Amino acid sequence: MSEEAVSNMKESEYKFKCDWKLAFEDENFVKTFSTEILENYILKQRWYAGKSSTLKYIEVVDSFKVASSKNIYYGVLIEVNFSEAFFQNYFIPLSFITAQKDIKEQTSTIAPASFNGQDGYLIDAIHIEDFRKLVFDKIMAYSADNPDEKTVFHRSETVQPQKYKSSKFMGGEQSNTSIIYNDEYVMKFFRRIYTSTNPDYEIIRFLTEKSKFRHIPGYVGSVNLSFENGETITLGLMQMLIENEGDAWKYMLQELKKVFSGLESKKIKASSLPDISLYQRQPIHSIPPEIIDFAGLNLFLKVSKLALRTAEMHIALGSDMQDTAFTPTKYNGDYAVWLKNRLIYMFQNRVNTIENNMHKLEGEALELAKDFLDRKKEIREHFLNFNWTKMKSERTRIHGDYHLGQVLVDHDDFYLLDFEGEPESTIQDRKVKQPPLKDVAGMFRSFHYAIYSTIFNNSDKLSPCQEELFAAGEILYKYMIAVFMETYVKTVQENNLNIGYKQEIEFLLDYCLLEKAVYELGYELNSRPRWTIIPLRGIASILKHKKK
Repeated sequence: MSEEAVSNMKESEYKFKCDWKLAFEDENFVKTFSTEILENYILKQRWYAGKSSTLKYIEVVDSFKVASSKNIYYGVLIEVNFSEAFFQNYFIPLSFITAQKDIKEQTSTIAPASFNGQDGYLIDAIHIEDFRKLVFDKIMAYSADNPDEKTVFHRSETVQPQKYKSSKFMGGEQSNTSIIYNDEYVMKFFRRIYTSTNPDYEIIRFLTEKSKFRHIPGYVGSVNLSFENGETITLGLMQMLIENEGDAWKYMLQELKKVFSGLESKKIKASSLPDISLYQRQPIHSIPPEIIDFAGLNLFLKVSKLALRTAEMHIALGSDMQDTAFTPTKYNGDYAVWLKNRLIYMFQNRVNTIENNMHKLEGEALELAKDFLDRKKEIREHFLNFNWTKMKSERTRIHGDYHLGQVLVDHDDFYLLDFEGEPESTIQDRKVKQPPLKDVAGMFRSFHYAIYSTIFNNSDKLSPCQEELFAAGEILYKYMIAVFMETYVKTVQENNLNIGYKQEIEFLLDYCLLEKAVYELGYELNSRPRWTIIPLRGIASILKHKKK
């Protein structure tokens, strides 16, 4: 930290009469911390999700104290209230340090302050190694014989206790803060929190301790707050560190760039490629040679492997007959009402967004947007046409936000991660049991995005015209789906996971794909209008298939 920065901090420091160890028992500190100090700090944080809304006030709703031999730390739960009449909760671990030498360049300094005449700095404690070590040691020291406490540090029985060696920031995250411990574990500190166990913690722990599915970063331990009324808040999740070569999104873009780069050199025309229907199942050995020549065998082998891991995940999530949180369940009227209300609200929001942003669109995107608005009654009726009495399949817990970016690639295999669920959904909605095919639809939309992203991002390097690339991309998309469907459906049915049969599978995929594509519309119109063509083409394709 520069001398100028330190000097400026000292000019504006906050003085409190209490000792640091009694800070959150002092009304003056709590009031000043929440009304004056926090706002400037959180507005600058990457994990703060309220930047597009107007902050009204911040309130400290709870705190707890943990101490090492060197320092006292507080876990602080805050409620951020917005003028738009909603609120968000966040977790900030808080430290007070007095030595300037302890403040590193990367340290997240909240404010200068003095407690009972002792000058120093309020710091986000995750940036203090002593705090990180304390959390690690408490997780590793867990014993089932420990007395019940409000702050629950837990270690899985599948993991042997380890001594602390090192900790460092993982980097690259937006919504959480992850620490790598001993080059062996990853501790994810949840910044935005919910009054409930986090789905990521619930599912990862379940899959690690109660299933045979191993293609996840295994559960190591966690930090939860447990309240007398039975409520639980998940603050942190520790998992095994998986050595990897990056996520499947990056991998797929690299593979698809090779595929499209070969169109000209191989003199392939989209019109010469054999087309198939959406959702047609296609074993790899029966893919037409023209398609293999176009896309190569490796791409389809990887799609098949990803389908296998997806199927195994769903089989595991639907395998428990004792734990009601993971027992498969049938469709019913309550679920149908919940689903329709949720989707109609989202759909109307997207219709409004399109109507307000038509001026940003041109060419095919504009024509497809007009077609979407012309058919909005049909799409709305499709969402309302969910007749649960005809559903013979079962609902289970699912990933909920499944796409290529949630998959790690390692030695020709895949590992699935980040089970927090759909960001726009409430914590309760993320735990609702849904058709496993919703995850499949999420991955299919991700395939579609990868194809179009490759075309858009390499327009100056790819010789065929954009329309030719789009036409070839749509055919490739159908074959990727076909290969995925063959492996996925065969695997889940052989393991007695009830996803329905052909007619029901196709209805659910249409339904879920349409939901996903409509969901995507809002983001693209607000952020990347040129890319709006991707969800709009997806919607057009689904509506065309639905009419058959």
